[in-house]
Amino acid sequence: MTGCATVFGGPVSAHQKTKPGPGQQQREIRVGALIADILLFLPGTIVDFATGAIYKPKQ
Repeated sequence: MTGCATVFGGPVSAHQKTKPGPGQQQREIRVGALIADILLFLPGTIVDFATGAIYKPKQ
């Protein structure tokens, strides 16, 4: 049971794993991976959010 972003998104960076504190900019979500999770395997969305893979890496 894995999500699309976990499998196809590449390695997860520290930026993706770290929850932003108060006053910090929020992380952006990979919209394509979110839509794929919803259409293909809804529980995969939970996996992607838990691992942080659903968030875009810092540029």
